[in-house]
Amino acid sequence: MNRPLPVPGKRAVVLLSGGLDSATTLAIARASGFACYCLSVDYGQRHRVELRAAAAVAGALGACEHRVLRLRLEDFGGSALTDASIAVPVAGLQPGIPVTYVPARNTVMLSLALAWAEVLGSRDIFIGVNAVDYSGYPDCRPEYIAAFESMANLATKAAVEGATLRMHAPLLNFGKAEIIARGNELGVDYGLTVSCYQADQDGRACGVCDSCRLRRAGFAAAGVDDPTAYFVS
Repeated sequence: MNRPLPVPGKRAVVLLSGGLDSATTLAIARASGFACYCLSVDYGQRHRVELRAAAAVAGALGACEHRVLRLRLEDFGGSALTDASIAVPVAGLQPGIPVTYVPARNTVMLSLALAWAEVLGSRDIFIGVNAVDYSGYPDCRPEYIAAFESMANLATKAAVEGATLRMHAPLLNFGKAEIIARGNELGVDYGLTVSCYQADQDGRACGVCDSCRLRRAGFAAAGVDDPTAYFVS
């Protein structure tokens, strides 16, 4: 695929988990002319294989750099993704905020992205949150993104000196099928991505957690073959 060349000096920090949404977000940032600096966080998630996927996606989509920061959010626990004693729900999407919500995760990650953006001289941060086909996490809502942008423009040396920071959440109002369709247009290889909350070491998905259900339904609705390898049919 012929990708547009980045505009000189137009840098963006892209939060990259290794999943479907963040891969599409990286492709959108790239197509918008940004030189992309990808940040992944190893926060003790049980599906740590997604970090290997993030590296593959960053390479495939031409990121200028990909860094992985190590945190220990599992020291706090409080989520099925960071505490092995809490089971990942597999009965389908339910009302309310599920136990796969990781307390303050997006706030922590965006703060790290903000710090790197200042160092890079970047005014733009991309995050692949979605408030349509999602698990109900409070830090995926448009009002949260707007609030973080406001905070960032109060809290940083760059902003105080006149460099207005912009938060980009290009998938915010997209359903999964729309996300997949857009990614296909931009040449995203979804076979490289891992979305499952309990993927095995080979990256195979369970097929029944909330994330797998949303992903499967998205491919079906988009009329696109699902390249996901499942260990449960």
